[in-house]
Amino acid sequence: MMFGLFRKAPSRYSFRVDPAGAEVQASSDESLLQAALNQGLAFPHNCRAGGCGACKCRLVSGKVKELTDKSYLLSAGELQANYILACQSHPRSDVTVEVTLEPDSPDHAVVSTEATIVGLKPLTADILEVELQLATSMPFTAGQYVEVSRFDTHDTPQPVVRSYSFASAPGAESGSDLVRLFIKKVAGGHFTEWLFHAADVGEKLALKGPYGNFHLRPGTQPIIAVSGGSGLAPVKAILEQALRDKKSGRDVVLYFGARTQHDLYGLQAIAEIQRHWIGRFEFIPVLSDEPADSDWTGRRGLIPGHLTNASNAAFSQSQAYLCGPPPMVDACVAALVQAGVDQNAVFFDKFLDTSHKISHEI
Repeated sequence: MMFGLFRKAPSRYSFRVDPAGAEVQASSDESLLQAALNQGLAFPHNCRAGGCGACKCRLVSGKVKELTDKSYLLSAGELQANYILACQSHPRSDVTVEVTLEPDSPDHAVVSTEATIVGLKPLTADILEVELQLATSMPFTAGQYVEVSRFDTHDTPQPVVRSYSFASAPGAESGSDLVRLFIKKVAGGHFTEWLFHAADVGEKLALKGPYGNFHLRPGTQPIIAVSGGSGLAPVKAILEQALRDKKSGRDVVLYFGARTQHDLYGLQAIAEIQRHWIGRFEFIPVLSDEPADSDWTGRRGLIPGHLTNASNAAFSQSQAYLCGPPPMVDACVAALVQAGVDQNAVFFDKFLDTSHKISHEI
């Protein structure tokens, strides 16, 4: 216990991002990405756990401590040019990096607040809808996510922090400080085991956010939306916000991947969006493990195969938004590009569980 009394305080350094010339303060106990996001910089990122490479940047000057191996994500040329992953790099001096900031990233200050559980509703056998009343307002853009942790963590040495996407558009609930999350149970996951089996209405959680660059981009072109598992949450929120912002004139095709009919959920909410949508709205559920002798007459198999088969001229003019497990997202991105979608018009959010050492859970 005595050693903890003499723990060295984290050092503070200057963190500059060129060519924008933006400069913030970064602590030695946080990643460069975390420092940037906490202070309002639209730093490109996706997973925040060294799994996607979206936050790669060139280290121009200074020293950093890198937490994980980056060679599996960066090319030989990038390694030679001194590229790093901002989410896996802690400053050890004043640092300057070179990266292009996201021009249309949601501009919301990161807020820390307490939240009270006011609703727990099972949606499927392994997906739970959690309704939270926030003590402090947290403005966000549909598609973004929030960090969630428990106050009572006596049985763990460190607070269990997980990240979940908002499952409804901002202000869509009856109160402006009421939010919903769709949370998938992770086998053996400390947080979700507690949430599914022991949590109750009235319990408190700590929230911090919003984070993320997954949101509807400007445009009038058709939208291809793909979701799997609890990845429906941000896609649903994005479509709801488009309705509220009177941007529903764009045609939409929404693919929703699930194992069986019992794993489909949110159908009433999707039908409500479809009913009010001005443009064409097609909803396509795809089941991968539905029994062959069931009464299901819809599509079967995996979504990527249906995207490839749907190849047509309209795809080349579309924007695509994908959210779900990494294998599904990766396969669907490849299928969409093969079908004619411009790679620069494909936007995604990968949901990984703790087996991938990331807090943005499925």
